[in-house]
Amino acid sequence: MRKVIQFHIFKGEQQYVAEGLNVPIVTQGKSLDELVNNIKETVQLFLEDENLENYDLVAQPAIIANMELDSLIYA
Repeated sequence: MRKVIQFHIFKGEQQYVAEGLNVPIVTQGKSLDELVNNIKETVQLFLEDENLENYDLVAQPAIIANMELDSLIYA
């Protein structure tokens, strides 16, 4: 069973967006702090109503987020 829920974070047009890679969760926030809080809240709500065996998850999985950075410009 997996012990981690993974998120991919990127900057949208107006807000930061987090997409779950191994769970059907998407959330957003105006700042990274707001986004982190929204991820925690959304995961908590998701875990309340789901059968974790359907997603091969342990009872209290950790959360890992990877953030996409802007492209580098070389001189």
